[in-house]
This record gives sequence, C-alpha cells and structure tokens, in this order.
Amino acid sequence: MTESSEVVSVERVIPAPPEAIFDLLADPDRHHDVDGSGAVVKAKQGSQRLALGTRFGMSMKVGIPYSMVSTVVEFDEPRRIAWQTRGPGNLGGGRIWRYELEPVEGGTLVRESWDITQESVLSKWMVKGLGEKTRTNMAATLERIEQVLAADG
Repeated sequence: MTESSEVVSVERVIPAPPEAIFDLLADPDRHHDVDGSGAVVKAKQGSQRLALGTRFGMSMKVGIPYSMVSTVVEFDEPRRIAWQTRGPGNLGGGRIWRYELEPVEGGTLVRESWDITQESVLSKWMVKGLGEKTRTNMAATLERIEQVLAADG
C-alpha cells in the first residue's frame, strides 16, 4: 500500500499468531481495550463478531461524546479486516481502518492503516491534517494489542 497524506500506516511484530490477533480485532466489544487514541468508549449494545458486511456502532468521546457506525468492508480471516466508519445519519466520515496480518518469525507483522481516500467532503477537511497524530495513536493501538494478548495468555 502506498503511503500518502490520505493513507497512513504503522507496523509492529506482535508475538502472537494471526488468529489470536484477528479474533481480538473481530470482537467490537474489545475495541475499547486496544484503542490507542482513548476515543473508543464502548461498543453499542448488541455487537457481534465481525464478518464482511457487519455493521456495528461505537460510543466515542473526544472532548464531547458522539457515536460512529462502521461497516466491515474487507474480511479475509485471519489475514485482513477493515471497516469504514461514518457519523450519525451517514453525515461525514468514510475513513477506513484496516489491519493486515502476516505471519513472520517471532509472531505476526501487524499493519494498521488509516485510509481517508473515501472520506466525505463534509469531514475530510477536518481530518486531513491528523495524519501524524493518527500515526502515534495507531502505534499505541498495536502496543495495546500486544499487551492485551499477553494478559489474556
């Protein structure tokens, strides 16, 4: 994937099999546990294990509380999962959060990407300058994934 101002990626080798990492990512109830930004409050009631086409809601907070609804747009278990996030009423949003998992010596190379190529014109101007902050938050997310898996044993 080409790095641009509209696609930002981070990578980390996590000492766990891809299946364990994928299972964690496919459980929206666990997203709060691994979120490195501190914005994810909790999954909306009735969340289920993710699959292609699954829609799921998240309660969020960055200063003020808000909600986002995501749809799983890529699903290749246990290699890749991605969801596209939109605001209430499909106003704004459209960014894609993607996780690619590749078995390597010592565990799994995990690549998280933030892709705003499909972001709505209503919100793109707000998020376009957030690449470096997002990169920092994603690196923290990958670190938290490793910590959660180690704690889950």
